[in-house]
Amino acid sequence: MISVEEVNDALREVIDPELGLDFVELGLIYGVDVEPSGEVKVTYTLTSPGCPIGPQVEEQIGEFVSEIDGVTNVQSELTFNPPWSVDKMSEDAKFALGF
Repeated sequence: MISVEEVNDALREVIDPELGLDFVELGLIYGVDVEPSGEVKVTYTLTSPGCPIGPQVEEQIGEFVSEIDGVTNVQSELTFNPPWSVDKMSEDAKFALGF
């Protein structure tokens, strides 16, 4: 069975081009659900509702997660609830960005 850790590792390939950090470190991945059938659902957010990279992110999530052996389908869901904040970033990301 596919693990949440495997999915998160794949999601580390989704990079915010402005910040140069991945979506996992930035705290932009809100949830990963893996079904025994191989279906994966990723709930994510963006740093702001007006962020122009939304379509690119959705495409990358599908691309990188679908490369995991056993994945049969990838669904991604964009949400702004709760709103993203710097508090959601990892300590490494905060350090890298000077927070």
